[in-house]
Amino acid sequence: MKIFNTMSKQKEEFIPLREGEVSIYVCGPTVYNLIHIGNARPMIIFDTVRRYLMYKGYKVNYVSNFTDVDDKIIRQAQLEGVTSEEISQRYIEECKKDMAGMNVMPATVHPQATQEIDGMIEMITQLIDKGFAYVAADGTVYFRVKMDKEYGKLSHKNLDDLQSGFREIKVSGEDQKEDPLDFVLWKPKKEGEPYWESPWCQGRPGWHIECSVMSRKYLGEQIDIHAGGEDLIFPHHENEIAQSECCNGKTFAKYWMHNAFLNIDNHKMSKSLGNFRTVREISEKYDLQVLRFFMLSAHYRSPLNFSADLMEASRNALERIVEAASRLRDRIAAGEDGPLTPEQEELLSQADEFVRKFEEAMDDDFNTADAVAAVFELVKFANTNAGEGTGAAFAKELLSRLEKLCDVLGLVTDKKEESLDDTVEALIEERQAARKAKNFARADEIRDQLLGMGIVLKDTREGVKWQRA
Repeated sequence: MKIFNTMSKQKEEFIPLREGEVSIYVCGPTVYNLIHIGNARPMIIFDTVRRYLMYKGYKVNYVSNFTDVDDKIIRQAQLEGVTSEEISQRYIEECKKDMAGMNVMPATVHPQATQEIDGMIEMITQLIDKGFAYVAADGTVYFRVKMDKEYGKLSHKNLDDLQSGFREIKVSGEDQKEDPLDFVLWKPKKEGEPYWESPWCQGRPGWHIECSVMSRKYLGEQIDIHAGGEDLIFPHHENEIAQSECCNGKTFAKYWMHNAFLNIDNHKMSKSLGNFRTVREISEKYDLQVLRFFMLSAHYRSPLNFSADLMEASRNALERIVEAASRLRDRIAAGEDGPLTPEQEELLSQADEFVRKFEEAMDDDFNTADAVAAVFELVKFANTNAGEGTGAAFAKELLSRLEKLCDVLGLVTDKKEESLDDTVEALIEERQAARKAKNFARADEIRDQLLGMGIVLKDTREGVKWQRA
């Protein structure tokens, strides 16, 4: 198995720190609103990475945080006249609902920044004691960037070029810095903001320190994989490395994985452009399994463009997989149990080739695009070789292979039961009665009428089946 390591800018063989175990830290969302589809991409991608590692037999310790203290949370709380905690807890629960809809497994631990303040104070104290951090006159604590001789090794930036990257984390009192590149570890409270007691002042942590602390607490001083969106490479992940390695004296993460940006109709997503899309909004039109399939249709390091046309294509493609699994279940229900024939044994060995191609794609830096292609080859094979009258044993074997691969991708193959309105139900019953009475002209007329309503009928040995056009 090979992983593209952002640190080395090349694919590297994956060798975990501890045999049979993998530790993963994925930066989670700041919970001040419903998550958007940009948040959804890393959630789905790295959930799939986790699933494949489990499929390969690894025990995976997967940690993903919630940032529940932040300027955006404070602003939203002030707008609504509630506490920051009320805002963050509300949107943590909403985030979990959306994650469940996307079939993203809960992390082994979902730590929250506000519950880890003691650990942050401890790490900041250690950095001060080692000379990597200092306290300004107002109690702000800064990290001495130039004390870290390897700073910039993840983003591959020169120190002289880095100043522009700190725009978002500048605070009042910039003139207190020893160097313009130094970044905040702890900052004093402002009026109306939540704060905690510390040795330096009443205040709250900087953004970067929380992940260093939570990763160390729940995964140890060294981890296998640290992941997130490519927008986090600098300054967030660069600063995490500086904090963790200067404090612990060890390499922080062995592999760094970053997914590429998601655009909307070929434009960067932003509220000002009116193309901001939340996962909840998408769920009103599509099953979130469709969103998950869409996210996996491209390699995670490739930019991905979200559009209505691509979502429709994803819905249709996912339907093909679900329909193939449904047909195999029908064959199992209708077929007779019995041993596999020699011909079926040979066919299953051919089916195993698609499983091998799937694994080969996933072993190559989790290439889900090629893995999905292998799933469709298996779908086509099943549709061709498991027709009506196929024995239950053969259908079971094919279904087992299909379900196994889809489970790695987090795709559910169970067909969701949809209810039809009374008019459509009545027409289907009338058509059945017409067929029974051998009034085939009326039966065909009803079939065409239903097709015009977006309902496709299929007459099978197991009875009439329907699906939406």
